[in-house]
Amino acid sequence: MFTVRKAVPLLRDGASVILTGSTSATTGIPAFSVYSASKAAIRAFARGWILDLAPRRIRVNVLVPGATSTPGWHGLAASEEQDQEMQRLTRAATPLGRLGEPDEIANAALFLASDESSFMNGSELFVDGGSAQI
Repeated sequence: MFTVRKAVPLLRDGASVILTGSTSATTGIPAFSVYSASKAAIRAFARGWILDLAPRRIRVNVLVPGATSTPGWHGLAASEEQDQEMQRLTRAATPLGRLGEPDEIANAALFLASDESSFMNGSELFVDGGSAQI
């Protein structure tokens, strides 16, 4: 919220704002209630900001990555065994049967930043292998 408020005066008309959401905003995750609520708030901000920024044609969309193979995601586990179990459970709960790769999330962000998505505004783009869709 604070970053967007500071950035808006610096953005040119027709810019694209990409907020990072989370699948935890739509699916419950034990011990992540505050995190999940903050990610749900991001969706609400996007809905309001598309109206506030409409006169400047600034688009606001939410990119929702699923489990992605990053040091941060793997760092959630306290041990190698826990990491392997987290990966196994995630693969089982994801229709594509795997974790995402950082490049896949980056490609979606590039799409939202580009003119290729010029009629997308207030959308949530899930890049989660289908995990939040089932």
